[in-house]
Amino acid sequence: MTARTSADLWHHYGRTRHATDRTVPDTFRWAWGQDRGPGPDLLGDLSGRCVADLGAGAARQAAHLAVHHRPARVVAVDASPAQHAMATDLYGHLAPRLRLVRSDVVEHLRAEPGTYDVLYSTFGAVDFTDPRRLLPAVASALRRGGRLVFSTLAHHLGGAPARSDVEHADIPARTPDGESATMRRWVLQEHVWTKLLYEAGFTRISGDLLPAGPGPRAADTLLLTAWRAPMS
Repeated sequence: MTARTSADLWHHYGRTRHATDRTVPDTFRWAWGQDRGPGPDLLGDLSGRCVADLGAGAARQAAHLAVHHRPARVVAVDASPAQHAMATDLYGHLAPRLRLVRSDVVEHLRAEPGTYDVLYSTFGAVDFTDPRRLLPAVASALRRGGRLVFSTLAHHLGGAPARSDVEHADIPARTPDGESATMRRWVLQEHVWTKLLYEAGFTRISGDLLPAGPGPRAADTLLLTAWRAPMS
């Protein structure tokens, strides 16, 4: 995931689960609560495909795909040293089918033109990277006709509506030392995402709203699928 500053603002994220759950998840869900909505079928048949998780965190979804599907390779990309270390500890043994990459997502994609069949993000780099930088890089890294699928917040967690323009919100975070900080998050309306995807070279763009489940921090999910335009 990409933070606003050089400090690793993802240092604390997921540590409790890392200490108690070392399994490869049996399921893969797109919704905010990871308990509802469609599964990895949206990514298509992954047999022999090259796939990447953008902003993979501890790489749990990527590990699921590597174990339960038959991709040629799944690449889990994340800029956070702490998240990369957790992913390596949990799933390093799944190499070479699962490759764990510590890198800024945009830099990684720009270095891999035409490499991937499928790219996806579950509240990952798509949420925390300026889409005007990220989406063109995604398009360049996909093969012609390749697929992008991502889930993102349909509204802010506090209940405020998604932005009607390409504007970020500053959300609270903590440095590794526990000091207060902020990071940027893009929570955009569907028509804004659609326009950005089209401008980046995508076609066959479709969206779906996944209603929130129960719970105090429940949120609706916006799920988008797009394809890199094939050669005319």
